[in-house]
Amino acid sequence: MHTVKSTCPYCGVGCGVKVESASHSKSKASNLVLGDQTHPANYGKLCSKGSALGETLLDDTQIRRLTHPLIDGDVVDWRDATQAIADRISSSIEEYGRESVAFYLSGQLLTEDYYVANKLMKGFIGTANVDTNSRLCMASAVVGYKRAFGADAVPCSYEDIDAAQLIVLVGSNAAWTHPVLYQRMVAAKQSNPELKIVLIDPRKTASCDIADLHLAIKPSSDGFLFQGLLKYLIDTYSTDETYIQNHTDGFDAVCQSLDGVSPQSTADMTSVEIADLMRFFEWFAETKNTISFYSQGINQSATGADKCNSIINCHLATGKIGHQGAGPFSITGQPNAMGGREVGGLANQLAAHMDFDPNDRDRVQRFWKSPHIAEQAGLKAVDLFDAVLNGKIKVIWIMATNPAVSLPNSNKVREALALCPTVIVSDITQTDTSAYADIILPAQGWSEKDGTVTNSERRISRQRQFRNAPKEAKPDWWALSEVANILGFENEFGYQNAHQIFAEHAALSGFENNGSRAFDISGLSDITEQDYQDLKPIQWPINAANSEGCKRMFEDGVFFTDSGRAQFVVSEARLAECLKKPGTLILNSGRLRDQWHTMTRTGYAPSLAAHDDLPVLEINPSDAKAHQVQDKQMIEVSNEFGRFIAVAKLTDDVAPGNLFCAIHWNEQFASQSVVSNVFGPTVDPLSGQPESKAIDVSIRQYECKYWLRVASANPIERGDFDYWAQTTTKRGYVSLIGINQCFDWKQWGADQLQLGDDFPFTHYSDHSRGAETLLALNERSIGALIYVHKQVELLPSFSWLSSAYDLNDTGSVATLLRSEDGEQDQPICACFKVSKKAIERKLTEGINNIEELGLALGCGSKCGSCKPELNRILKARPVTLNADHHSVDF
Repeated sequence: MHTVKSTCPYCGVGCGVKVESASHSKSKASNLVLGDQTHPANYGKLCSKGSALGETLLDDTQIRRLTHPLIDGDVVDWRDATQAIADRISSSIEEYGRESVAFYLSGQLLTEDYYVANKLMKGFIGTANVDTNSRLCMASAVVGYKRAFGADAVPCSYEDIDAAQLIVLVGSNAAWTHPVLYQRMVAAKQSNPELKIVLIDPRKTASCDIADLHLAIKPSSDGFLFQGLLKYLIDTYSTDETYIQNHTDGFDAVCQSLDGVSPQSTADMTSVEIADLMRFFEWFAETKNTISFYSQGINQSATGADKCNSIINCHLATGKIGHQGAGPFSITGQPNAMGGREVGGLANQLAAHMDFDPNDRDRVQRFWKSPHIAEQAGLKAVDLFDAVLNGKIKVIWIMATNPAVSLPNSNKVREALALCPTVIVSDITQTDTSAYADIILPAQGWSEKDGTVTNSERRISRQRQFRNAPKEAKPDWWALSEVANILGFENEFGYQNAHQIFAEHAALSGFENNGSRAFDISGLSDITEQDYQDLKPIQWPINAANSEGCKRMFEDGVFFTDSGRAQFVVSEARLAECLKKPGTLILNSGRLRDQWHTMTRTGYAPSLAAHDDLPVLEINPSDAKAHQVQDKQMIEVSNEFGRFIAVAKLTDDVAPGNLFCAIHWNEQFASQSVVSNVFGPTVDPLSGQPESKAIDVSIRQYECKYWLRVASANPIERGDFDYWAQTTTKRGYVSLIGINQCFDWKQWGADQLQLGDDFPFTHYSDHSRGAETLLALNERSIGALIYVHKQVELLPSFSWLSSAYDLNDTGSVATLLRSEDGEQDQPICACFKVSKKAIERKLTEGINNIEELGLALGCGSKCGSCKPELNRILKARPVTLNADHHSVDF
């Protein structure tokens, strides 16, 4: 066994991990993933997803793992695959021009992969048609920072959380999306009871657990809220006039733009009670150490860039920036979204935070020795796939992302991919997108590849290899370099390892910089291969002035604008167009605690799949009543762009008129489940980031003649079912199947499961309830469990059925069958597999806090991701107080 330190491949927190591993073993069981207690991003903490990384490792025993290059479905060697790619790129350029070629990249790529892709496309193929899925999460934040500071530079560090007196979470459910940062906020609040936390979100989320104030604003009204805050700061003389005068420009113009804004108008536009609004305004005004964390609720908007600048304006006006415990802090969604921005992964960037003005183009061209530098910004993600659909782009190379699921109007994206003459996909596993690929390249995944990533606080960390890649899987930078060499650029793409690429990237960041660009890691340009292997986490800039890195930006009040002063930006506030239609249902989208992006990794981990087994549509009980929707029914959500199907969850967490569904599901796990089907192509005009937080939809019950829940060792082929969904469990799979035609489901079960004589089937009928049960078991073990009902909500729950099947004990199953049929339960703790009913049983024994639950069951004692749900259960329990022999139940 040996220990390798690496970085978690999920969100932008950038947690350090250490892997105790048998040397280059392929076995998942031989790799124990733990938090790295020395890494300053997490100090050993991991969330449920990070803790389950060992479960997600793929090797060549899994059929979905890509292990060889494929052309039109046939296995080929790498030479043939890279030659075919080079030939198709060359032919397309010759016939249609350079703009006919495009790359679509990902925040899952390492910086070294990103750098080579960007260099090849913008510097040698000669077009900027290279964009990234970071367009979907961080593009508006980039515009906001660049307009205000002259650079895409996040000013804060995580340690500012510890010094903050006020934390404002804006459009961020950090408890689920960035759990380790959230737990740091929890710890800060415990050590400093004076710390106040405000949550701004239309939904009541898990992050409300620590909020002193929840502003449940009208969807998309954030811009009005922060305009109202700035006007209040001005009217109450709460601005920092010295800071404004010495370090900023444009304040007068912003003041003039706020004429007519008042607390009452703000309350009206945001639907927030004016008392709550004033409390927030007062806290912000009086608290020097204030951090505003903002994420997708702000960025994923048609006015996302203006919303970002509205937040930044409030910090500039009060001088709450450039000192400990304060600043506007955008939280990155992916492990290397910031690294991709550093190398120019966005279509409107060149490289090393340079743009397309003549001086930058000349500088980068000379450094790269480029024959054909891109002359102008390329197509952003939504426009790029529109160009694929209309035939302008003939060759698209997609790396480490799944646009057939993640991009808005995804039906249109799939149509574009189907029509494109050449689709190349580099990935580690089969996805919805790879189904459209003409050429597939087997990439190396986390645990197999080697390089760097940059987290939300500008901290560069190493991802290190600790397993050999299966068969023919290769690093993305290597595949790109091979194609570049065939295209005739071998002199500039002769890389032998990731270290050489990183050193070149670092050198470009400092080339003719002289302090003019914020991103500068030239202090690492002479890094040796050994020092690269040993590189410890460090925050940029890293140069002669900051040899040990830089914790906090703009402490001297000097910015990267032409004047050296921060810029106030006059920002427009407006509601999403769908909110102007009376009586409509507005759908919001977001993430879950235990799933990641399109589930290509987390969806196959049993401990992560248990918390949410189906796409869930949150709906307010009043809307459910109006639309005749019952809890746990299947619901079809639709509009002009498309549709998806999800199970209804009636909850007051969403306000009347609002719906919520998570983004993760795809055709690998459930049919008709892609939420982005119903989101249109509306984007922010400056950032190109799509509006993914508000769209008007219709809902109706989705009915089938029969519904089946099946627990089996092997996956169920989806066949011709009207509905199909499948979830991984410890022993196999639980499937939900909807069928409209009459069929012999007992014969289907025997044919589909093929268990043979070892597992005789036993059939039970409950005609009074319309329920049917088929059990395949013997005296030793369980082969399969099948339940059939005409009403999906009356089937056994996933958690009950998977628990029964995973027990693999016929006596226990018999006991379960005698109990309430399919008694509903809910997994709460992913780390220790603790359910809600197990927790409630402990509460009846006298346990009354999280610490005692942790000692008894383990829940809440490891990653902490389940603590908000534990608190909700604790608050909801009946509490008996004895006073003068009387009891009062609350």
